[in-house]
Amino acid sequence: AQIMWSKYTEAVLRNMSSDNGNKNGMKEWLAKNISMVLDLVIMIRGKLSRLQRKVLAALITTDVFCKDQIEVFVNDGVSRVNDFAWQQQLRYYWVDELDGPHTDGGCVIKHANATLRYMYEYMGCTSRLVITPLTVKAWLTITGAIHLKLGAAPAGPAGTGKTETVKDLGKA
Repeated sequence: AQIMWSKYTEAVLRNMSSDNGNKNGMKEWLAKNISMVLDLVIMIRGKLSRLQRKVLAALITTDVFCKDQIEVFVNDGVSRVNDFAWQQQLRYYWVDELDGPHTDGGCVIKHANATLRYMYEYMGCTSRLVITPLTVKAWLTITGAIHLKLGAAPAGPAGTGKTETVKDLGKA
């Protein structure tokens, strides 16, 4: 879902920035995302196993955040791939080949100037946190540190979600 969201959102941005592109592309993409989230909500209301319900709940949490980001893009007039509002998103791409020692391709995560390989660690069917603007800022700092081969130590008052934010980034 995240790979497809990144792919289609970036395609809309590239189309919007071209000379004869669709300037309302992001509004149309927002309408499509709203429709997809509503479809998932209808699906979760049906008869599902416990595992299916948990998977759908995690997917809805992520998709609602993605829909909200597209709404921000529409409101802020984001229309290019190089706009920081797009670059600060945790973006997933499927590539055929990677540069460096691993040339087998696979999933790559981009976040601002950081590029990280997705490591396919299965952590079970776990719930996801609601992603807030503060979560995005924390993730941006942590992925930037990882990209530079450094560590990150979120600081703040007890009980504010630092550990859960880092765990959720690991899930992402």
